[in-house]
Amino acid sequence: MATTETLTAERILATTEDVLRRHGAAKATVVDVARALGVSHAAVYRHFRTKAALREAVTKRWLDRTTAELKLVVEDRSVPADERLRGWFAVLFAAKRKKAGDDPELFATYEVLLGENSGVVEEHITDLVGHLRLIVEEGVAQGELTSPVADPELTARAVFDATGRFHDPCYSREWFKPGIDEAFTAVVELTLAALRP
Repeated sequence: MATTETLTAERILATTEDVLRRHGAAKATVVDVARALGVSHAAVYRHFRTKAALREAVTKRWLDRTTAELKLVVEDRSVPADERLRGWFAVLFAAKRKKAGDDPELFATYEVLLGENSGVVEEHITDLVGHLRLIVEEGVAQGELTSPVADPELTARAVFDATGRFHDPCYSREWFKPGIDEAFTAVVELTLAALRP
């Protein structure tokens, strides 16, 4: 089953997602990915040297989709800092909930992959905390926010940790329970109140 379409890393990653969705993280193999692409497994290995490298890349791709959406909120400097923070958390919660609700099989698979790829996860969290730090720093500079601690990185990390229930995958079962939207609003508003001058 040969294919005439050019084999690219992006095609491999998209197909890997489909294979993971069908087989789950425990059973999906590089041979399954190659078969779905109509190529040899050696062709896949030319792009990703190991199965672990492929799984790491597909995990990063999945996480980066959320990061790209959030970056748009961070970069919209026409919006006051407290509104950007509120919007950032709303986008993050909506993206996580959408991933968990729209495709529960793939979300469960990614929970396994996230455990395997702690470096990718740490990089993702570093990016997210960096977004928050930037909004807080700009808000402090404009007099719109205050930082309860001198280090903006610590403030950003504290804000991220305080809202963990709404973005950490270990809480995903709670994201669809009655009252979760009200709980989200309460936590975000309390967090913002702590940052107002």
